[in-house]
Amino acid sequence: MPDSAGAPRPPEPPPGAVRRLHAALMPDYNRPAAVYWWSMVLLGTAACARSLWEVSALSEVELLQLAGGVLLAMVMALFPLKIPRTNQVFTIGDLFIFLLLLSLGAGAACLAASLEALVSAWRSSRRWTTRLGSASIAAVSMFVCGHALQWASASLALDSSRQSAGLVLAAMVFGVLYFACNALLMSTVARLKRSQSLRWSDFISIFGWVASASAGSAAAAALLHITQRQAGLSVMLPLIPIIALLLTTLHFFSRQQEADEAAQRAAAKALEHEAELAASQARQREAELAAQHLRDLETSERRFHSAFTHASIGMALVSLDGAIHQVNPALRALLGCQDLNLQGRRFGDFVGAADLQRLDATLALVADGQGDMLPVEFCCRRTDGAEVWASISCSLFSEPDAAGPSLILQIQDITARRRAEAELQHRAFHDKLTGLPNRECFHDALTLAIARSDAGPGRSFAVLFLDFDRFKLINDSKGHTTGDEFLVQASRRLARCLRKGDLLARLGGDEFAILATGLTSDQDAVDVAERVLEALRTPLRLSTMEITATASLGITFSSIGYSRPEDMLRDADIAMYRAKNEGKARYALFDVRLHTELAQRVRLEGDLRQILLADQGLAIAYQPMHDLHTGKLIGFEALSRWTHPELGPVSPAIFIPIAEESGLITRLTDGLILQACRQLRLWHDSDPAFAALTVHVNVAARDVADSGFVTRVGQALLSTGLQPRHLVIELTENILMAQLSAAMGTLTALRTLGVGLSVDDFGTGYSSLSHLSTLPIDSLKIDMSFVRHLRVGSKEAAVIRAIVLLGTSLGKDVIAEGIETQAQMELLRDLGCGNGQGYHLSRPLPPEGIDKLLKGHRADTDRLPALSILPRPPLVH
Repeated sequence: MPDSAGAPRPPEPPPGAVRRLHAALMPDYNRPAAVYWWSMVLLGTAACARSLWEVSALSEVELLQLAGGVLLAMVMALFPLKIPRTNQVFTIGDLFIFLLLLSLGAGAACLAASLEALVSAWRSSRRWTTRLGSASIAAVSMFVCGHALQWASASLALDSSRQSAGLVLAAMVFGVLYFACNALLMSTVARLKRSQSLRWSDFISIFGWVASASAGSAAAAALLHITQRQAGLSVMLPLIPIIALLLTTLHFFSRQQEADEAAQRAAAKALEHEAELAASQARQREAELAAQHLRDLETSERRFHSAFTHASIGMALVSLDGAIHQVNPALRALLGCQDLNLQGRRFGDFVGAADLQRLDATLALVADGQGDMLPVEFCCRRTDGAEVWASISCSLFSEPDAAGPSLILQIQDITARRRAEAELQHRAFHDKLTGLPNRECFHDALTLAIARSDAGPGRSFAVLFLDFDRFKLINDSKGHTTGDEFLVQASRRLARCLRKGDLLARLGGDEFAILATGLTSDQDAVDVAERVLEALRTPLRLSTMEITATASLGITFSSIGYSRPEDMLRDADIAMYRAKNEGKARYALFDVRLHTELAQRVRLEGDLRQILLADQGLAIAYQPMHDLHTGKLIGFEALSRWTHPELGPVSPAIFIPIAEESGLITRLTDGLILQACRQLRLWHDSDPAFAALTVHVNVAARDVADSGFVTRVGQALLSTGLQPRHLVIELTENILMAQLSAAMGTLTALRTLGVGLSVDDFGTGYSSLSHLSTLPIDSLKIDMSFVRHLRVGSKEAAVIRAIVLLGTSLGKDVIAEGIETQAQMELLRDLGCGNGQGYHLSRPLPPEGIDKLLKGHRADTDRLPALSILPRPPLVH
């Protein structure tokens, strides 16, 4: 900022180290207070140093006596005694300090006083300034007063046996002097911090019980010193437990006194509060009665014309035929006619045409003496053309000088309330984010459509249930703000796809529904679905990015014969999930078979849950894996098999997705790993020639994301005694890439454990080479889709050659799955693929079948069997 002369001021220099230290340790200390504090600390340090020099000349016994006295003083500082009915406290530690002064000199007392003050301040304050300042001031006070007592004692020969009374008196004077000095120095700190001068009231306010206690402690110390001097140190030893017991009693008595006083204060405060509350209530009642009485008096005394004129609501006097005699200012403001003469005009001129007849009929009933008109709501027109809602009540009124009775109207503006009600009504039936109708509104519209569906032709309708395919990914990766923006823009795009009369609603989350009415055929609803899918192919432009969204739609029609809207929404939802299962970004039509499939799925989920929770497990089939060059058996892939007691064999393509969606996949995987490890260990033990065989187990995405998966694998290996290198965990390429951040830690931990890792279905997903080169995997399994159409010179052969070269360059084994012909096996071998599995080599076999296989072929001599090419049944890997 410029100075008074207009020239800019030079920038202030940055604070130095001393200022920064002062700001950190002493933020509330001004300069005088800081100088005083540092002076006391330096003086206290000097006093302690001098005292240490003095006590260095003591004998060993005297040093032990000094240590004991200091320890007792420090312990007593932890248990201060509160003087009853005051805020003052003192510690019995002063007794031992004074005793050390009389016995060992001022140096010993100075050290004890400093440490006792440090402990007391440490107990009551967290600030280093308070702790160090208290200890330093105590050291200075004791050093000065102690040496003064020593000088007086030496000058007056108070240590002689004849001067015992004088010694006690001198000790008491010293105790008061020590307290006064200490209190004065401490008060000076507080005054300097507030930039105030020292007052004697600061000293006098605390000079009372504490000073008396200090004098008493000094007198007791003098008596103990005289006793020790006359009878020896041995007499003092029995007194220590007595003193400790006395001090303990005093401490607990003080605590009890404090508790009693606190209870009394609380009880008194409660009684005082109740009395104040009762008095307040009485005053309030009196005030209310007085106000009511005053209002009654004012009402009886005030003229009606004044009340009419100054009423806050609109009022009007009209004749029985509706002609206006008089209006108050509030009604003029309501109708917007402050400057118009309304006398003689009809009040009906300001009422909307739709309500005018109802108003005239109501006023006629009141004019006929059939009672007062209860408040009725009408729409009124202001003179500027605006509409306001008013609540109108009416009664007969007779003035003394009037020729006949008239009507008095009371008109209250309720426009704000009606708007609020309309807003609440809109919020109750519309989504807050998108502004679309919500589930309740859609439910009511669907109920009405079902009720009208039998009214005749042209009443056919359909429900389209829509769910976005990647909305959870958008929310998780970009945040809910981006997710909300996506829903708003997507809802606008969906609305542009509707026909006239169609209703779009947001049911919740990323679920939307369309009620397509007035269908001439089912194709009309299908056309709406196709327009929606086409519109979503164009990326949505959000504030920070572009997002391409796809959706799955389920469609059901009123021709099925619904009687409840819940059933129609349910079936559209079922059809939507069929669309998702068929590949997403499409629509599916509901038919009755979906009910059967859903019921079957629910039944299978319940039966599967019962089996897994009962730890019965599923059966396992083992498909052998061979070295394609030597024909040697190298291991097996463990495949889950389920034979339902009523439905027979259930395909893994059915029960594995059920397990993943229901959360049972973790228990299924754990059981599969444990059984496979146990079975492989049995084959290892059956013949040393089989000790190198491995077992491969597929795991799901939920397993990879589970933090306890590695621990459970280790427990399975430990319980079965199988070496970790004989177990290989397989993850599909899509799972690995989708869960890369979560999978990396799990894969690293498994690799550290010694378990092998393999990428299953390789080539069907997307793997970054940078990721693939750093992943701790051991092998790549070529997806069977490449092997199925493998021919010499085909694209599949080029892809497999590239995978083999990639695996070889990265040091990974390459395994082909789905080998079904001799030609495929030979071509794979020529392309450099080392290992393989498939029906041509062996079908998946139960453990008994593997036992027979191992008995017929030793692992080190087993060669590929010359199997005939069999028709290929459906395979599920």
